[in-house]
Amino acid sequence: MANFRDLDAVVSLADQMGSDVEGPVVLMNVFTVDSKDVDALVAAWSHDADFMKMQPGYISTQLHQGIAGSTTFINYAVWESVGAFREAFMHPEFQSRINQYPESAVAFPHLFKKLAVEGHCVA
Repeated sequence: MANFRDLDAVVSLADQMGSDVEGPVVLMNVFTVDSKDVDALVAAWSHDADFMKMQPGYISTQLHQGIAGSTTFINYAVWESVGAFREAFMHPEFQSRINQYPESAVAFPHLFKKLAVEGHCVA
């Protein structure tokens, strides 16, 4: 089972899932795992992704691995809303799948929204 930790010391994922932010949100989930468990982590993530892509409000996901032998991964998943993510995350089927992650896995999930920064990016 993956060990969940908050990425932000001030705002937890639970706080975020209770938010009423409108519009799309991005889940950034940083994983670390022992080198012997890399394949198991990828298999568990793939199993989760199969479930999530069937849920209402899911848009897309992409898993990234650090280079040069890194055992740090980032999952980038786009959801239509906080509510859609919350419903999928809290679904009993998804909660049971969390047990399939290797014991060495540590996950730091956090929700983000796009920002507009003049001259650089649009919301």
